[in-house]
Amino acid sequence: MKIGLFADTFYPEINGVATSCLTLERELTRRGHEVHVFAPKCKGWEDNQREHIHYIASAPFLALKDRNVAFPSFVATWEAEKLDFDVVHTNSEFVMGHFGRHIARRTGCALVHTYHTVWEDYTYYITHGHADETARMIARRYSQWWCNRFDRVITPTVKTLDLLHRYGVTAPIDVIPSGMDVARFSPARHSAEDVAAARAECGVQPGERVLLNIGRIAKEKNLSRVMRVFPRLLEVCPDVRLVLVGEGPQLSDLREQALALGVEEHVSFAGPKPWEKIDLYYAVGDVFVSASRSETQGLTYVEAMASGLCVCAVNDACLSGVIEDGVSGVLTEDDDDALLAGLVRAFGDEGRRIAENAPVHARPFGTEAFAERVESCYLHAIESRRGITADCEDMREAKKGV
Repeated sequence: MKIGLFADTFYPEINGVATSCLTLERELTRRGHEVHVFAPKCKGWEDNQREHIHYIASAPFLALKDRNVAFPSFVATWEAEKLDFDVVHTNSEFVMGHFGRHIARRTGCALVHTYHTVWEDYTYYITHGHADETARMIARRYSQWWCNRFDRVITPTVKTLDLLHRYGVTAPIDVIPSGMDVARFSPARHSAEDVAAARAECGVQPGERVLLNIGRIAKEKNLSRVMRVFPRLLEVCPDVRLVLVGEGPQLSDLREQALALGVEEHVSFAGPKPWEKIDLYYAVGDVFVSASRSETQGLTYVEAMASGLCVCAVNDACLSGVIEDGVSGVLTEDDDDALLAGLVRAFGDEGRRIAENAPVHARPFGTEAFAERVESCYLHAIESRRGITADCEDMREAKKGV
C-alpha cells in the first residue's frame, strides 16, 4: 500500500503522538509499504531529512509555544496529491488533519484517523479558566463531528473508545494500542558507566534513589501533585531525588513550587533529552511516577516498565490491561495521601519485586502487533471506501436512466 501519515507533531519532537507516528512509519515501511509523513517543521528537523518525510513550513502556536502550526502550501498539496495514496491516516484534528482530509477527498482514497488526545482536557490553554465548560462542550462536539467523517477511527484504549461513543461518534472504531520497541528499553543494554554518567548529568548524587518522570511538563500531567507530595516522601525516604526529564509550559511553576516547599536541593529539572537516547535516561530511575488523568494510553508507562522500573501511577481507565496493582505496578487513588502511600510501596520491597518483573509485562506492547493491526484497519477502510464509491456510481447510473 501507499500510505500518507499526517500529523501536527513528528520526530525529532518527543511526545506520545510523535513517537507513535514514528514507530508506525518505521514498522509499516519494514513490512513493505511505501509510507510518506507530512508534519510541521520543528526544532532539529534538518537532521531528519529523508525522502519520504515531508516537513511543512510552520510557526509556533500562540497558545502552546512549544508546538508548531504548519502552513501547507500549494506545492505541498501538489506533492501530496501526486503520490496517489491508497489510504490517508491523520493523527491530528487540526491543521495537518484538515490537510490530510483534503488530500483524501481530492484523490478519493480511504481515510483513517487516530484520536490520540482528549481535547476537552486541554481547553484551559485557550480559556485560561474562563467559560471552560463551554469550551469543553465545543471540544466534545468538534470531536464528534471530526471522527464521523472518516472511514474508520483508531483509539489506543477502550477508555477512549467509550468516550467517543458518549460523544456520539458512529464511525467504525478499532482499539489499537500504540506499539513500541520494547527491547530497546532493556536495562541490560546500558553499562554501569553510562548509567552513572547519565545520573550525574541529571544531578543525582551517589547513593540517591530516583523518582523519575519523563514527558511534557504541563498542567494536564498533574506534576504539581507529585511535587506537593514529595516533601512528605522525603520524611520516609530521605535518600530519594525527584528527576523531571522534559520541557513544557509548567516548568517555571514547578521550579517555584519546589523552592516554596523547601525541596529544591532534592529536585532535578533535567530538561529535554534526545529521543535516540531516552532509554538511557529511563535507566537513571528507580521508580517512575505519574499523577496524570489525561492520558489516552500513556506510552511512558510501558517504556518505564520495559526499563525495569516500578511504575507508581494514579489509577485511570487508560491503564486497564496495562498495569495491574501489585503485579506490574502500583496504582493509587487520585489524592495526595494515596499517592504518598503508593510511592512508599514503590520504594519498598514490593516495588523492588515489581521492578524485577516489569519488563515481562511490557512485552505485549511491541511494534509488530501494532503495525499488523493498523494494516488490517487500513484494508477494512479501503474496502469500505470502495463500497461507498460503487454505491455512488450506481446512484449516478440510476439517475441517468430516469
